[in-house]
Amino acid sequence: MPSSTPNTSTPPKPNHASPHRRPPGKRVAPRRRPFRQQDLRRLLLLLIPVLVLVITLGIIIAILNGGDQMDKLARDRTPYWVDKQIIAINGSGRRGEKLSGVKDIAIHYVGNPGTTAQQNHDFYDQPETTVSSHFLIGMDGDIIQCIPMDEKSSATNDRNLDTISIEVCHPDSTGKFTQESYDALVKLTAWLCDYCGIGRDHVIRHYDVTGKPCPLYFVDHPDLWEQFLADVKAK
Repeated sequence: MPSSTPNTSTPPKPNHASPHRRPPGKRVAPRRRPFRQQDLRRLLLLLIPVLVLVITLGIIIAILNGGDQMDKLARDRTPYWVDKQIIAINGSGRRGEKLSGVKDIAIHYVGNPGTTAQQNHDFYDQPETTVSSHFLIGMDGDIIQCIPMDEKSSATNDRNLDTISIEVCHPDSTGKFTQESYDALVKLTAWLCDYCGIGRDHVIRHYDVTGKPCPLYFVDHPDLWEQFLADVKAK
């Protein structure tokens, strides 16, 4: 027989929480605003100056580095470590005649031991002087440019028309270069080969043109000449 005792248990409380209310402790990410047409315009306004700058820089770099060999030689853009002291046109040492192009870099040594690059430059820069080179390297490794790179020097006889010439100072009659002048010669020769686009194997001695013992130390020591060529290629 069922009990007549009333049910005194507490009924569950109704849940009045909104079904859309977030649970405690849980963050809801903000809704993203749709990408609108005006946002695209703002983005383009920001990107256009950047693109113009990039294109302009590309054009400038192409102008500075592009063109054929003679265009680059005419620009005559030597590195900061070259002291550009172009001598005056005198009709003999510097005639102002253009190269036909550059096939080789010709290495020489100065004929007066113990003199500096500046002294040899000043000797070239006289009305009666009949010799010159594009570059002079001193015993301390200083480098002076004397002739524009698109002009003939007066150093390598019948190869003046297609070579760039480098004369190197030395302390005594052996013709041996100092370590500073040797290092500068390697650096300059490698740079010239690259700038002229001829590859680093296009390096000759004055001796290879005329049989003159110049540069003397490299003629007397052909093994050291080969080492020099290897150092240029490795630079």
